[in-house]
Amino acid sequence: MDIRREGNVPEKGIWCISFLLYKIWVLKMDEDKKENKTLEKRYIVSAGEMKGYDRNTIQHFGVSSLVLMERAALAVAEEIGGRFAPGKRVLIVAGCGNNGGDGIAVGRILRERGYEVDFCMIGEREKCSKETEIQCNIIEKYGCPLQDKIGNKEYDIMVDALFGIGLSRNPEGRFEEAVKTINESQAFVCSVDIPSGIHTDSGEIMGVAIKADLTVTFAFKKLGHVRYPGCGYCGEVVCRDIGITQESFLGKTPEFYTFCGLPLEGMPARDGGGNKGTFGKVLVIAGSVNMSGACELCARSVYRMGAGMVKIVTPEENRIIVQTNLPEALLSTYRTQGAGREELLGKLHQRLEKDMEWADCIVIGPGLGKNGEAYALLKQVLDEGKKPLVIDADGLNLLAENEDLQQLLKECAKTHREIVLTPHLAEFARLFGGTLEDIKRNLLHKPKEMAEIYGCTIVCKDARTVVATPSGREIYLNTSGNDGMATAGMGDVLTGIIGGLIAQGMDAGKAACHGVYIHGKAGDMAAVEESRYGLMAGDVVNCLTKVLQKGAQQ
Repeated sequence: MDIRREGNVPEKGIWCISFLLYKIWVLKMDEDKKENKTLEKRYIVSAGEMKGYDRNTIQHFGVSSLVLMERAALAVAEEIGGRFAPGKRVLIVAGCGNNGGDGIAVGRILRERGYEVDFCMIGEREKCSKETEIQCNIIEKYGCPLQDKIGNKEYDIMVDALFGIGLSRNPEGRFEEAVKTINESQAFVCSVDIPSGIHTDSGEIMGVAIKADLTVTFAFKKLGHVRYPGCGYCGEVVCRDIGITQESFLGKTPEFYTFCGLPLEGMPARDGGGNKGTFGKVLVIAGSVNMSGACELCARSVYRMGAGMVKIVTPEENRIIVQTNLPEALLSTYRTQGAGREELLGKLHQRLEKDMEWADCIVIGPGLGKNGEAYALLKQVLDEGKKPLVIDADGLNLLAENEDLQQLLKECAKTHREIVLTPHLAEFARLFGGTLEDIKRNLLHKPKEMAEIYGCTIVCKDARTVVATPSGREIYLNTSGNDGMATAGMGDVLTGIIGGLIAQGMDAGKAACHGVYIHGKAGDMAAVEESRYGLMAGDVVNCLTKVLQKGAQQ
């Protein structure tokens, strides 16, 4: 931790606290390692937020900084003890801040439990925080020397307690060398709070960084634990309660949250006396000549999410393919060649007017193309449609290229129509403006800006998808899914999932967040079945029902 300056307790009092907390931790470990049985919202915090909650716990609630440090150390020691038997050789590599104090306390506890522990401090002793100096004094009274370099001795376990969440610049000199030495060792590496060298908020590598096997963090996961590339350096991440709870927010909740647990818990309720109309009707406007797959993947996903009826609006050329592959869907096809163009567009307009009236939710864009018919379809949906709307793929590209469509989109926001846009980074950059690098660098906050500009829910798709709504303060950061999902058609599946949820009565913001989470969970299951190398969008569609069925069987 980084801010424990007030409210210290006498050193002797630490031992009574340690004994009681040890019993609590044994029970807590067993509870936390069980699979989550319900869908749970969990906050992910920045360094600034965590420091504030730490401070609130100490100053407002009066919990001693040394008590927090002791609880953090107990958490790390228990995690190591659960993986390695006593007798293993351990090196504590500590910095001068409170993260170093956590690490030294970890070493003391492990020593008490039969491990062979050495202590090393990188940095000037006189620069130690008050709490870390107390921990140094304690181990010295136990006869444990505090060396100033790692040395050549071999260890089974190295505990990285160099920086914690307070790092703001690249490690240099002896600190950089310590990081490299730890990484070059054959030891199991456990980082305290976050691997040293990972930026807590951005997940960036600050020149060099510890490559941990295990990271034990406290109270809440940090953004650097889940953002790339930092998350790839954390190894297994375990989050432990040390007494900093949501009450420490004092009304100021974190900006970002994610989901964990079983997706079924968040699904719309089913009506035992319902019929196919009860569970929602989705109009999927998708596909173009030689692009039938997108509309099929999207429509199939709508069905797999529980919607009762799907009608696909697509060119006549796709009729046989869609009817063969997805006979459950209704079709509303249109011609792209033949009689006069104005006559064709006129008939298309009349048909779409009736189709939109039929639907509970409209999805447009997957594989749609950007020709005249596609433009006319999107314009009519924005100008005349009243139902909730999901726009993806070519629908987004048409928006980016036509200011009149953008204006219609903004007009829809004034009527409080629920609309979801689902751009990947390149589509986002085209629609929002700016470079791809700028969007990626500001991925956590740009979607919120776009949501406010257009009055829509924004699903910005990336390795960590971000969902922002125009009115809500909190932003959803998705942590499900895997790199096997970086393949064609995945966005079409997600669009169908969101549309299916909205059609069943879920509001757009919740449908977007829950849909992204389900999409990733199905992808994770599919990766186990097919491997991440051979994963296809259709595999994810097939796993949607399995993910929900898993919840029903618990």
